[in-house]
Amino acid sequence: MTEMIRKIPEKRWIRIIPPTILVYIFGFMDRTNIGFAMAGGMNEALQMTATLSGLAAGIFFIGYMVLQVPGGALAQAGHAKKFIAVSILAWSLMCVLLGFVDTATHLLILRFLIGVAEGGVWPAILVVISHWFPADERGRANSYFIMNIAIASIITGPISGYLVTEYGWRSVFIVEGLISFLLIFVWWPMISEHPAEAKWISKEEREYLETKLSAEQNELNEEVGGSVSLGTIFGSLNMWKLILIYFAYQTGIYGFAMWLPTIIRDLTSSGMTSTGFLSTLPYFACIAGLYIFGHLSDKSGNRKKYVALPLLGFAACFLASAFLKEYTWVSFAFLVGCGLFLQCASGIFWTIPTMLFPAKVAGGSLGIINALGNLGGFVGPFIVGWLTTQFMSVFAGIYFLAAMLLLGFLITLTLPKKTEGKE
Repeated sequence: MTEMIRKIPEKRWIRIIPPTILVYIFGFMDRTNIGFAMAGGMNEALQMTATLSGLAAGIFFIGYMVLQVPGGALAQAGHAKKFIAVSILAWSLMCVLLGFVDTATHLLILRFLIGVAEGGVWPAILVVISHWFPADERGRANSYFIMNIAIASIITGPISGYLVTEYGWRSVFIVEGLISFLLIFVWWPMISEHPAEAKWISKEEREYLETKLSAEQNELNEEVGGSVSLGTIFGSLNMWKLILIYFAYQTGIYGFAMWLPTIIRDLTSSGMTSTGFLSTLPYFACIAGLYIFGHLSDKSGNRKKYVALPLLGFAACFLASAFLKEYTWVSFAFLVGCGLFLQCASGIFWTIPTMLFPAKVAGGSLGIINALGNLGGFVGPFIVGWLTTQFMSVFAGIYFLAAMLLLGFLITLTLPKKTEGKE
């Protein structure tokens, strides 16, 4: 049986994962490039305090809630390809318009609208991945997809730092928004939503996927019963645990991502170009973390363990960086350590809802968790900005972010035994 599985073609890894990565590389770039604009003169130009800057960074996630559940539900119904194509065009336009704002109010409105435009893309892509990769491959598939965040950050740092230095903060939004329009020429011809409709897949690969995915769903339907709805799982304790874990995690992730340029600038007293290059190093570590933890999780089947450990490691490195800020490069080394743990729990985390909830509500459940959990993306940047204003140091916010990550770690330990696999 093992020998037969080895002979199954794996073209899905080449045709499905790369376009999903590309879409989110530019989506993530367009949501986080405001961090470089903030550090590169936008705050002064628009007369914004650190608190207001944190609000501008975080308000994206209020808009981000709007299309989460509809996006997941549309993807489950077979409309992911069209939905994501429209989303790409909408958020690219909004990002370009950010380059022309002349008041903080206009900035806040456009950041909110970019959040709306991007909101349904994440659950829609996760649904597409669940149609192509069985449970024992999904940790790696999700982790490879989530590498887009690290790659985007590696690209965004030097490009945004250079643009700010040479052409001013407005150019960051205009240039990167225009580049995002080109995504449509990659997404539309390459993606197929389901093996049944892909013309490029072999008969053996299609039959293997359809048989295995169908068997997984039949087993899950037997476990949870036949009358499961979104309303039912909304009342599930496990659902709320997942929401709280993701909320705590996203608070840490986006607090780190949005303020990293400012933290590095203040820590090292570097110019914006150097800050841009230094900001890439945590994300090289992030790629390594995603690969290592994704493989360990799929090999063991233990999802709980490999979500909990990165949350703990992220918090520990964050705290060490703050405690040792007087030792510039030691502190920076721990920021790089944060990068190792920054996203590596994400791909593994997103295998858990599909273990606990059946396919007919999976898209909606992913949307609910992502919508409510991503409010942490508002809380993290905003609270860091507020604490920076209060204590006149961006490092004050790090203690809050670390506390949230530790909370997420503790809740993860309470997840059902089923999420531990057979390890």
